[in-house]
Amino acid sequence: MQIVAFDYGEKKIGVAVGQTETNTSSPLQIIFSNNDQVSWNEISVLLDEWKPELIIIGKPLNMDGTDSEIMKKVETFVKHLKTIYDAQYEYIDERLTTFEAKEILIENKSDIVDANAAKILIDSWFNKEL
Repeated sequence: MQIVAFDYGEKKIGVAVGQTETNTSSPLQIIFSNNDQVSWNEISVLLDEWKPELIIIGKPLNMDGTDSEIMKKVETFVKHLKTIYDAQYEYIDERLTTFEAKEILIENKSDIVDANAAKILIDSWFNKEL
């Protein structure tokens, strides 16, 4: 099964892809947004290209497990996603994914934190499913 993950941010949305047959994931790209204005055309093209059966969305929680301030924006993002692409949708706790992604990037000398955070969402889903 093909998977796409989105790590939503107000300025950047990290995107990663995964494959259940191989249990692998890769950071794909960053989609820039301007004042919460998302490039829906860019997302639509991406989804049409990868044709995921599952879309994973990072769920921004506070450390105590409550919804963070940005959660309403994430829910609005997902609501719109569902109008343009039919798939199974699942939220994954994204606490510390950006921190973990930065650690990976320091080791690999890369600069795509948000896409790596989305990759970690897929890896977390794989770990949950095993």
